[in-house]
Amino acid sequence: MIDRGKRNVLGVLVDAVDYEAAEAKVLAAARERRPLALTALAVHGVMTGVQDRAHGARLNGFDVVTPDGQPVRWALNLLHGSGLADRVYGPTLTLRVLRRCAEEGLPVYLYGSTHETLARLVPAVQTLFPSLKIAGAEPSKFRRVRPGEDVEIASRIRSSGARLVLVGLGCPRQEVFAFAMRPLLDMPLIAVGAAFDYHAGRLGRPPRWMQRYGLEWVWRFGLEPRRLWRRYLLLNPAYLARLSAQKTRLWPATPPAAGTRLPTTDRTWSALAASRPAARSSSLGRT
Repeated sequence: MIDRGKRNVLGVLVDAVDYEAAEAKVLAAARERRPLALTALAVHGVMTGVQDRAHGARLNGFDVVTPDGQPVRWALNLLHGSGLADRVYGPTLTLRVLRRCAEEGLPVYLYGSTHETLARLVPAVQTLFPSLKIAGAEPSKFRRVRPGEDVEIASRIRSSGARLVLVGLGCPRQEVFAFAMRPLLDMPLIAVGAAFDYHAGRLGRPPRWMQRYGLEWVWRFGLEPRRLWRRYLLLNPAYLARLSAQKTRLWPATPPAAGTRLPTTDRTWSALAASRPAARSSSLGRT
């Protein structure tokens, strides 16, 4: 098990962990009924925090941020000598956590994606893990939430008996959701990216050699060029340039200060997190 703590990658604090350590953190929180927010970041996820300092502060408030993409793992090794032999890929971590939840009888709640994807995902994972308990499955609403809806969502999740929530809303919406919901739930939330689509069979998986050499983005770009061209053709070179600047100390890559102003809804919600549920403002944005 490798857990070398959080390390600065372009100002975003990423955990130098392996699968075993990330899985252990999630399962411990699920068993102990305590909140934990985890996200798995590839280049796009890191760059959202670089380009938006408020979102960077949000990411740095997560309990665990795993190196989802090989370039993020390479950055940890290059900048900090982390010695990680593999990334901690969201879809793979999802299966590892589901397997353990099935073994230990910990019910899981699925939040995000579409009705169609969830309808395929639930039987797919239950085929893989017959003893897995799905406490609930709720698709994204694809609209802005109304005030107080975060409390209603949290209530539904708690009432379901779930001990863990998988969030599949895409980056950065899933991180906004997990960060906002963390104080409302006594269980871990894992932002899993495209794991719902992969495991539901709606998105093809790249060959292992492409994953190993950090070329998964080429596969995804080939599948959805019109949607993803900005993400890959603009952000990838920007990531490499900033990584070089951080390595050569031409750029300090200072993480956002703890007091960096979050969007108004996040600040309001955080300030009211301990007050009566009816008084809380929504901070989820689009779900």
